[in-house]
Amino acid sequence: MMGTESTGFLYPFLDAEERNADALLADLAASAQAKARESAALQRATLEECAEQITAAAAAMAERFARGGRMYTFGNGGSSTDAATLADLFSRPPHGRPLPAWSLAANQAVLTALGNDVGFDLVFSRQLIAHSGQADIAVALSTSGNSEDLTVALAEAKRRGLLTIGFAGYDGGRFATDGNVDFCFVVRSQSVHRIQESQALLGYQLWATVQQHLAGGEGPR
Repeated sequence: MMGTESTGFLYPFLDAEERNADALLADLAASAQAKARESAALQRATLEECAEQITAAAAAMAERFARGGRMYTFGNGGSSTDAATLADLFSRPPHGRPLPAWSLAANQAVLTALGNDVGFDLVFSRQLIAHSGQADIAVALSTSGNSEDLTVALAEAKRRGLLTIGFAGYDGGRFATDGNVDFCFVVRSQSVHRIQESQALLGYQLWATVQQHLAGGEGPR
């Protein structure tokens, strides 16, 4: 049964006493504009903070792709969708060179079989054991940076010699501290929505910089 927690902290106009349609629409517009400004400011700050890491990570990724490496992405819930979007951007780009990339959550049969037979904590690490090689890249997306199935997979990827990349929010969680992530991009926010919006932009910037390296450039200016 669903809880009765108020949503007023997200959408205060929904719980307002005001029932005038024009006033409610004005409140809705103001709320949307405030969230857009907040998101844009966070994206700018995150890109600035992560700029050097993006350049370094993209160079390392390009080197692995040039050696025939593949990229595996994974996440839970909304982050799983973001991981699939990132894999699709690399494998079917709007322009530039298509690169081998797969979301490890894409195959429902494999995911549910592993969850049922060996436990959900191993659904991604077991796939890396089965498919990955030392030239490959593992990319985990999370808002907390603490999900057990993701940290287990990153530890396995690190043991197998893969390049490991993590996207996290808040303070980075275990992604930022356990030593298994070569490049950790942290979106410093307490809002899941804002974290995922900034992570999407970071992923796009990472892809664009990889493409620049593979084309012989130094990265986007």
